[in-house]
Amino acid sequence: MIHIVLHAPEIPQNTGSIARLCAATDTPLHLVEPLGFKLTDRYLKRAGLDYWPHVKLSVWPDWQAYLQSAAPSRLVFTSSGNRGIIGTDYHRFAYEKGDALVFGSESTGLPDELLEGQPHLVRIPIWGCVRSLNIANAASVLLYEALKVTGGLPGSAAQP
Repeated sequence: MIHIVLHAPEIPQNTGSIARLCAATDTPLHLVEPLGFKLTDRYLKRAGLDYWPHVKLSVWPDWQAYLQSAAPSRLVFTSSGNRGIIGTDYHRFAYEKGDALVFGSESTGLPDELLEGQPHLVRIPIWGCVRSLNIANAASVLLYEALKVTGGLPGSAAQP
């Protein structure tokens, strides 16, 4: 099973869209505080539609609490704000069952201290004139690739 982790997400509509993605793929969603919104935010609820009851949601007060309690098997980081840190292109990365795909906040990405020394960094190549993809789009791209590689997608090559 793949997990999605949002570190200090700021925009409720993005988190709502990712929650909907998680409901559609039966993927656990972890939100690491601080959040830039309240979980009762109408924009968050609207973006997730009526799928919230189907989201395996965990909210953590900070990064250390997430690491200690969730005990992810492997962290895979991606960040639009990782200034100069180049990771493996997402479609060439060797995803594993149990991976936690970690995304940073929309305005600043992941903090440098989380990225320092991390061996599992992935990137989504962008060759157009934009700085980054919307976090919900990035989460979709990485999640479906990880599911394909690990056999979590019906009909994927890795599925028996």
